[in-house]
Amino acid sequence: MSAIGRRYAKALLELADEQKQMDAVVADIAKVREAWQLSADFRELVSNPVLPRPAIKSVLNAILEKLAVSDLVRNTLNLLVDRGRLAQLDQIVEEFDVLAEAKTGRVRAEITTARPMSDSYFEQLKTKLAEITGAEVVVVKKEDPSLIGGVVTRIGDQVFDGSIKNRLTELRETLLGEGTTP
Repeated sequence: MSAIGRRYAKALLELADEQKQMDAVVADIAKVREAWQLSADFRELVSNPVLPRPAIKSVLNAILEKLAVSDLVRNTLNLLVDRGRLAQLDQIVEEFDVLAEAKTGRVRAEITTARPMSDSYFEQLKTKLAEITGAEVVVVKKEDPSLIGGVVTRIGDQVFDGSIKNRLTELRETLLGEGTTP
């Protein structure tokens, strides 16, 4: 991730911790992330170089009012507008999530499957990963049809690739490697 994202995320995390508002800020950041992801207009607003900052702040504050976020999150986002950094909101939110999870003893597991899986599948996987890591696991579900089948799990820098695509690649490398051996 970006150094800018990490810097702002760390500052927000420290303020939330100091003010004993960690749970509220985590919930507010989730609301902001959802609005960001669902609204192309929101994303377009912050990347429009023609709009003056006061206009951006006005629209942003109207959005934040509807989301009912805390003053701490509101002030942080307004600071991002003042510094011309609101376009990095996605990176900042991502970094904040990672830092908040680490602070609260949770780990993020990004689980990618070839097709949609049942909630019970993810719950079983979450339980197993919690046993392995010794931490509460936050599951982020993704789909990638190119995997053909199986699952790829990423926890931090560790990747567990049990996809058919990976198995076929390994098999191909083995067969090609054996074919060139004298």
